[in-house]
This record gives sequence, structure tokens and C-alpha cells, in this order.
Amino acid sequence: MSRIVIIGGGPGGYEAALVAAQLDADVTLVEADGAGGACVLSDCVPSKTFIASSEVVTGYRHNERFGIRSAGLEGVTIDAKAVNDRVKRLALAQSGDIQAKLIKAGVDVVTGRARLGEDTLGHTHQVLITPSNHPAATLDRPEGSPVGGSEYAVDAGTVLIATGATPRVLSSAVPDGERILDWRQVYDLDELPTHLVVIGSGVTGAEFASAYLAMGVRVTLVSSRERVMPHEDADAAMAIERVFRERGMTILNQSRADSVVNTGDGVLVTLADGRTVEGSHALMAVGAVPNTAELGLREYGVDVADGGYVTVDRVSRTNVPGIYAAGDCTGVLPLASVAAMQGRIAVWHAMGEAVAPLRLRTVSANVFTDPELATVGLSQNDVDAGKVPARQVMLPLTGNARAKMAGLKDGFVKLFCRPATGQIVGGVVVAPKASELILPITMAIENNLTVDQLAHTITIYPSLSGSIAEAARQLMLHERQ
Repeated sequence: MSRIVIIGGGPGGYEAALVAAQLDADVTLVEADGAGGACVLSDCVPSKTFIASSEVVTGYRHNERFGIRSAGLEGVTIDAKAVNDRVKRLALAQSGDIQAKLIKAGVDVVTGRARLGEDTLGHTHQVLITPSNHPAATLDRPEGSPVGGSEYAVDAGTVLIATGATPRVLSSAVPDGERILDWRQVYDLDELPTHLVVIGSGVTGAEFASAYLAMGVRVTLVSSRERVMPHEDADAAMAIERVFRERGMTILNQSRADSVVNTGDGVLVTLADGRTVEGSHALMAVGAVPNTAELGLREYGVDVADGGYVTVDRVSRTNVPGIYAAGDCTGVLPLASVAAMQGRIAVWHAMGEAVAPLRLRTVSANVFTDPELATVGLSQNDVDAGKVPARQVMLPLTGNARAKMAGLKDGFVKLFCRPATGQIVGGVVVAPKASELILPITMAIENNLTVDQLAHTITIYPSLSGSIAEAARQLMLHERQ
């Protein structure tokens, strides 16, 4: 029986463990915090649960246009502690579900930490495991297994590193859990901030800024670039930035924070140009760093790139045979869906199963702002830079019947296709629930569909998805002109 040790229990780790168990491998999964890792316990699941609460509040905005009289946002009371308690409760429940699934599959789940041991001859790798004193460490453990801090060694034919990443910390703005917060600490607040200063306008910063703004919090977003979410589609990012400003958010573009100080009853943010911003709280969203420093990777001969990311190929292999890596620690693409697929691919490859290399061109991504921003495939930057020839059309939602009924005036659908064949190669959606609307475009790219085929697909009327088929029809028309 193949012995596989997985270090890290996030999506890259637990999905790999389930696949390995299905293939009858002897699987040990080591995770410090709980099944699901940071993704489930403190990152993706909590943030999207928090955003779900903000969406409920959004439903009270401007109801008069629908003929419904209400007190509006002024009549809404938000119990921050109850919101955050729900966030934590659902995260723990999800972690528990994953733990139960792993145990049922026969995976040996160890609560603790692990690192690579001494290099060994042959086809095995030594992994040193240190169980923690966490109560979960004693649950469902085989009789006689070491617990409570006693390090022990396991020899495995395959090792998968899936240790994720942690919030980046600036020496001049160290989170204290009270006024200066990282995105894992916001759920400990018993009251909403009165004025939240968000440092960093990438995906994480934009999502939290959007959610707190929806809850009626005054928000200042400090962006070091010309626009928010600088790595996203420019049309989409500018559309969302426009919505933010219309709803009252202060956005400081091309502004870099030099320091953040807890003043006792608030925070003082000093910008690089000498300006200052005062708020009640500051949220640091300045990126993440991979959790690879204490795994013994370099000592073992595993290639680690600048910044600490583990170097892998498209089947998740490192340069050392039998050592694989998946997820945010690889720096490939910081998405739970990608981490999970990297983990599955690693196990399939290690166990000799037929496997296709990771294909990023069919990976869809979503930013959970209001409205949402979803993308897949070819980007506008690729087209503008001349890397890939493509035709495109951008169709505003203002002409969509369902959007009119819902009072939506912000958003669009953008499609890219090959000039000669009409094959769909990319798409962007800005709309409520864009994360759901991007699926047909993703399926079109995955299955090499053309704009003609998408244009001839009958869609429900009225529906937002109808704009996707309409965009295809416009591309088809342009192709024949």
C-alpha cells in the first residue's frame, strides 16, 4: 500500500487526501488548526459568510424605486457580535464536516505540525510529525499513536506540501487585534468600526471595503495603484470603483501607507506623501506570504523561489521526486479551487493514474464585491498587449430586461473570441452573482465552443444570463460583417 503524507489540511490538502484514500493509499494528513485549514477557519469561508450578511443589508437600499416604503438603511440595526459569531460558527461547522469526511474515508488526521526530516536513500521520504496538545489531536487517533508534543517520524513514498499562506505584516503597521487588524482578526470585533481604513485595494481589500460599506460603515480605501484591483480587468475594476465612490467610499489612489499607529481610541495612518488619515480601525490587506519557512524544504533540496514559494510544474511536482506541492504555498494562483485541483493532480500523478496537467486558461475567478466581478480565460491585458489575437464585445446590463426589473444599472458582460474561428477564449462579468453567471462562459472555453454555438443557445427570458447569449450574437454579427 502506498504511504502518503500531506502537510496542510486546506483545500489543497484535504481534497488530495480524499482522492488518495479512494485509491486505497495509506494517508496521513497533518494540520495545525483544523480540517479545512485557514481557508475554512479564517479566510475564504468566513469572509464570504461575512459578505453574505452585508448582502442582506444591501437589500434595504433604495427600496422606494420598487414602490416599497421602508426606513432604509437608517432603520437597520446590525449586531456585529452576532454577525461575527455566525461567521465563526459556520466556519467551525464546515471544518467539522470536512473532518468527518476525512475520518470516514480512512485518513489518519493529525492535529499538529510536520516538516521534512533527513534525506533518505531509496524511494521514501522521512516526515517528522509533532502532534499538538489541541483536544482534536486525541480524536479518532489510532491506539498507541504519539500525542501531546512527542515528535515521531513517518516514512512516505509521497509527500504533499499544502501549507497555504498567511497575511503579510508590515513592520510599521503590525496588527494588534484591537485597532489594527488583519483579515483574520475582524471577526473578533463586538462592534462595527465607525470609520474603517482599508490598506490595500487588491481582491481582499476590495471585498472587505465593499462589505463594510454595505453595512453602513464609513470606509476609506488606500490604494497604491491608479485604480482598485489593479490586476483585474480594467473595465470591470473601474466599474466597481465607480460604484464604491457613488455609495460614499473614499478612495485614495496612488497612495501608499507608510505606517499605522493605534492611538488608543482609533488609528492614525500616515501616507508616503505625508498626508494622514484618522479612523476607528485599520484593516491590513497587503498580500500574503507562503507558510514554507519551517518545513525543512531547502535543507532537503526542494527548490524554493524568492518569496518562499515552492516551485512546481503543471502536475504539482517539485524538483525532488516524490515531493509535491499545492495551493497558495506554490504561488500559482491563490484560489481554493486551484489548490484543490493541484492537490488532486498531485495524488493522481503520484499513484500512476491518468492525469491532465493543470490548465489555468479554464480557471474562473470571482471577486465578491457588490457587484461581483468574475473572469475566465483570456484577459483584456493579453489582447491589448498583442499576445493573443481576439475580437471582443462588451454588453452593458442596462439593456437587459431582468436587470431593469431588479433596478440594476451597473455591470456588463464581455466576451473574447478568436478572429478566424469564433472560438470563445475569455469572458468577464460584472453583476450580482457574477460567480454564477461566469459558468456558461467557462464551459464554453473548456469545450472549445464558438460564438455561433453560444448564440444559438436558448436562454430563459428574462434573465441576466440572456446577456451572455446576446453578447455572443453580437460577436457573431461582427464576424460576418
